[in-house]
Amino acid sequence: MLPHLSIRSFLFCWLCGSIMGFATAAERTDSRPNILFIIFDDWNGSTHAGAYGCTWVKTPNFDRVAREGILFRNVFTSNPKCSPCRATILSGRNTWQLNEAVNHNGLFPAGFEVYPDLLEESGYSVGLTGKGWGPGDFRACGRTRNPAGPSFDDLKIEVPAKGINSRDYAGNFAAFLEQRSKEKPFCFWMGFHEPHRSYEYGSGERLGKDLSEIDVPKFFPDTEIVRRDMADYAVEVEWGDQHIGRAIEALSAAGELENTVIVVTSDHGMPFPFVKGQIHEDGFHLPLAIRWGAKVNGGREVLDFINVRDLAPTFLELAGLEVHAQMTGKSLENILLSTESGWIENRDTMLVGKERHDIGRPFDQGFPVRALRNKDFLYVHNFHPERWPAGNPETDFGNCDPSPTKEAIKALGGHFYDLSFGLRPADELYRISHDPQCVDNLANDLAFHDVMEQMQSQMMSMLREEGDPRALGKPEVFDNYHYVGGRTKGYETWLKKVEEEKLKNLRN
Repeated sequence: MLPHLSIRSFLFCWLCGSIMGFATAAERTDSRPNILFIIFDDWNGSTHAGAYGCTWVKTPNFDRVAREGILFRNVFTSNPKCSPCRATILSGRNTWQLNEAVNHNGLFPAGFEVYPDLLEESGYSVGLTGKGWGPGDFRACGRTRNPAGPSFDDLKIEVPAKGINSRDYAGNFAAFLEQRSKEKPFCFWMGFHEPHRSYEYGSGERLGKDLSEIDVPKFFPDTEIVRRDMADYAVEVEWGDQHIGRAIEALSAAGELENTVIVVTSDHGMPFPFVKGQIHEDGFHLPLAIRWGAKVNGGREVLDFINVRDLAPTFLELAGLEVHAQMTGKSLENILLSTESGWIENRDTMLVGKERHDIGRPFDQGFPVRALRNKDFLYVHNFHPERWPAGNPETDFGNCDPSPTKEAIKALGGHFYDLSFGLRPADELYRISHDPQCVDNLANDLAFHDVMEQMQSQMMSMLREEGDPRALGKPEVFDNYHYVGGRTKGYETWLKKVEEEKLKNLRN
């Protein structure tokens, strides 16, 4: 809580602080823009934000960034899990171009530059609060700090939806603004842990959510348990959104708001079955809003397909630097400075994929997938359709976070169980313009045979150009990457039985 101040005293202090901040910004010798990068953890923001038309998840501060800047409609991660996506953001490369960093809970290999380091070397002050790159091990490959930057995590604050203390993201950012060198521009990573699980069950209703207003997607059963779980998720999103507003206030008080590029996004979709870690539209389609004072014409919407690997080269170009040679993403600078809406550069295709996320299969096998998304269709190729996409049943589908929705689907079985946990065919084709939630697979429909063949050919050609080992016939490189996450006792017991059975079969 703030110490007690009269309204007059508070306004006087605020005005003095603002004047001092504006003076500092005006006196700064390096006029390059600041960068505030804000990332949610597990937010389906492309459908669950007011700016995108959602009414039951309230995001007034994200909406403000979109309204005063640019709202991007088609933004994607190349790999829908935390550490692979974040590695892409930091390095400017698709995850199959990042060796061990393709996997969740793995290593961040040496030899790949990250944009916070490059900006710091060019004179920026850099900082991080909350979740940067992870989960995984960055020290094993020689890094001494999180690739997202040095941590500023001293302040804690109670999360109403959980009744526990968490990082005070906005408070830590404000502290960074006070401590930084005022002569330098800054680059700060604000990484929310929300709406990652776990949640307090029923917190949504407790904090005022009306379950009847929840928009239940077609891939879930419409039950009270699911609605309550989604309401709990909503208040976690809203908690993060409050910190966006507080961060904007801190920038304004420091006189840095108009010269700061504010970027708000997520790493992948919500922590529910069928979504998180899966190659469905809601899993890899992300929110993105960017504000940059008078530099960016507000109120615009961009339709071009954007990959989060485009952010690192964008930040370097905005800082007046050459895009690093390792980066395969394409800068958004021209789109940001354009005055147009709609299709600006006609970027209209996107590659997506994954290898191993979390363990849950014999011998730590992954579920390798590559996919191609264009304006109308999503084509998906599952390289090992004999494997369970969300992990084996014996591991309780270990690639799907525990949740009330997960338990409800397991108990019901049938159609919804098959969608979230069942085996998948080698090929999937979804007509996104008609089926954005990816529940109607058209791969066996002869009317779309030519579409699927053309997309498959185009996808493999693009992957070969990117040097993807799986497209070049060298998939074995992905099989030996180390997993650094924990294993449950039940998983270890099951794995031991699998290994014993394999040895028995070999002897026979």
